[in-house]
Amino acid sequence: MTQRVLVVDDDRTVSDVVCRYLVHAGYQVRHVGDGDSALAAVAAEPPDLVVLDLMLPGLDGLEVCRRLRTKPGGVPIIMLTARGDEADRVLGLQLGADDYLSKPFSPRELVLRVGSVLRRSGEPRTAPATVLRDGALVVETGPRVARLHGHELTLTVREFDLLAYLMRHPARALGRAELLERVWGWNFGDQSTVTVHVRRLREKVEADPANPHRIVTVWGIGYRYEPTDG
Repeated sequence: MTQRVLVVDDDRTVSDVVCRYLVHAGYQVRHVGDGDSALAAVAAEPPDLVVLDLMLPGLDGLEVCRRLRTKPGGVPIIMLTARGDEADRVLGLQLGADDYLSKPFSPRELVLRVGSVLRRSGEPRTAPATVLRDGALVVETGPRVARLHGHELTLTVREFDLLAYLMRHPARALGRAELLERVWGWNFGDQSTVTVHVRRLREKVEADPANPHRIVTVWGIGYRYEPTDG
């Protein structure tokens, strides 16, 4: 089945190029130019992925991202941000975006990022489960479900993959560059992406995110997963 991508951008020049490259790559593409239309399009026909510009007329991209993350299903989101808008980019990641690109960007790179996110989000939920356990935290990689104290966690594609990778490599210092390559599939890119996703994971798996016991910081290197009985 052809995968569906919704492109949300009010810049006609950018959206035309993005849509053309995505169609050439084999995706079914729909374009809208504002936030309200984006929410309506997702409600009417949920896409497999949303390419979302942050600077939109009316309802901005951050609010669209926030509202999409309150809905069941967890459609993957790739944000498009203006270069230098670090605060908005970080906030977007904190709201649950799976990836981002800063303008100006290479359309070919965007297509690669779309493919990477869709591959991870599209892993069959019926695959035999590998169960990772850490006390009350249980992660099943087949159905891609994570539970803490029996309650299912709401994780984005990247958050789930990052948590699973960390749990597969306990008590080992993992650099941000390694995590970026192993979890995101990039050998380049802004390592602050890793930092923001770790922060979000801590909010979901730590009793006290400000004083983490599972995902600890290794200063000057990155992070280490410490199994706990909690």
